[in-house]
Amino acid sequence: MSEIVEIEMKEIKIVGLRRKGAYSDVAILLPELFQKMTSAGIKMAGPPMYICHEMTMEEVERAMKENNADLEVAIPVAGRIPARSDLKPNTLPGAKMAKIVHKGPYEKVGETYTKLFEWMAQNGKQAKGPYREIYLNNPMEVPPEELLTEIHAPI
Repeated sequence: MSEIVEIEMKEIKIVGLRRKGAYSDVAILLPELFQKMTSAGIKMAGPPMYICHEMTMEEVERAMKENNADLEVAIPVAGRIPARSDLKPNTLPGAKMAKIVHKGPYEKVGETYTKLFEWMAQNGKQAKGPYREIYLNNPMEVPPEELLTEIHAPI
């Protein structure tokens, strides 16, 4: 885990998929999104991400219990999206963000969120939109203990 810093994020043009389901379904949605992008000839312009629409720990716990989280995966893109694609471009707004990096298995990312939530409470910050997890390396290429996930909270 790293320290928390405040950063300014620019808006990002993305394509994505959004569904209801268990948090573990992110591992299914990302490959589906990659496949759709490849089929349409859409090029990645940055690392893949998960956008967490549950804003409080209570909402997260309820979504985990009921397996009905609001799941959204996205990948930054540049250029035009082919008209024949079933993927539609969207834009994530720019914002001031609190950023922390989680190092290790995805299953342990909750520990890093706890640190982020504590920092936000101590510094009088509140999330002003969905959290973002940006996956900086590939679990097919590095061992779980080397995975890097940036977590951003719009503040």
